[in-house]
Amino acid sequence: MNERIPVGLLVTCLVDFFRPQIGFAAVKLLELAGCDAQVPEQSCCGQPAYNAGDAADAAALAKRTIATFESFQYVVVPSGSCAGMLRVHYPRLLKDDPAWAMRAEAFAAKTHELFSFLVNICGLKTVEAACKGDAVYHDSCSSLREMGVAAEPRLLLRTVRGLNVRDLSEKETCCGFGGFFAVKYPEISARMADDKIADAKANGASMMLAGDLGCLLHLAGRLSRRGEEMEIRHAAEVLADLHDSPSIEGAE
Repeated sequence: MNERIPVGLLVTCLVDFFRPQIGFAAVKLLELAGCDAQVPEQSCCGQPAYNAGDAADAAALAKRTIATFESFQYVVVPSGSCAGMLRVHYPRLLKDDPAWAMRAEAFAAKTHELFSFLVNICGLKTVEAACKGDAVYHDSCSSLREMGVAAEPRLLLRTVRGLNVRDLSEKETCCGFGGFFAVKYPEISARMADDKIADAKANGASMMLAGDLGCLLHLAGRLSRRGEEMEIRHAAEVLADLHDSPSIEGAE
């Protein structure tokens, strides 16, 4: 019997606070792919502090995260933005710290976005799941640009029975969330969300899927404020066949 791959799952704050089911889905997928998925006690990865220019607090959280997860063979994250923080920004943040620079580089090298890890490291090509509907997949900016993830979630989603997955016409365009961008520039952010929703509807979608909960909360919130409905889900929920709960709802 093959030994299972030890994986540490960074759940992310948004998943922990707003949609724990995504964490359960990620664990199920990792276990099905032959991994020993573990979820150690964890804190924020430091991305909000880093984006706000608070390098000192971001560095402290980065060191805590590295210390928590560096014993695992791999670190997997069901979020392109948090995975990008670990893989791209930790080495930059700690490059001038002699005690942590090399640890940050080694940590970054074994950090992966969930769908990329399942396909490219575990070799998963199909899932046993069913979900009837017409869906579009939204690529988050960090997944696409920092982690280079695009084909992997689509490959897996196209094996879900009953699911018709289409591309958005502007599939590389931001949804308008962007963390603090949505707070600092709400009118621009709302317009970008409106454009993304219009794109999904123009492509006949009744469901929008993505790999970043931040984007999904943003889009769900905009739909709610407009009094419109569309099913909003993290792709891991569909791939793990854990999509019986209500659609993601955005904050009012």
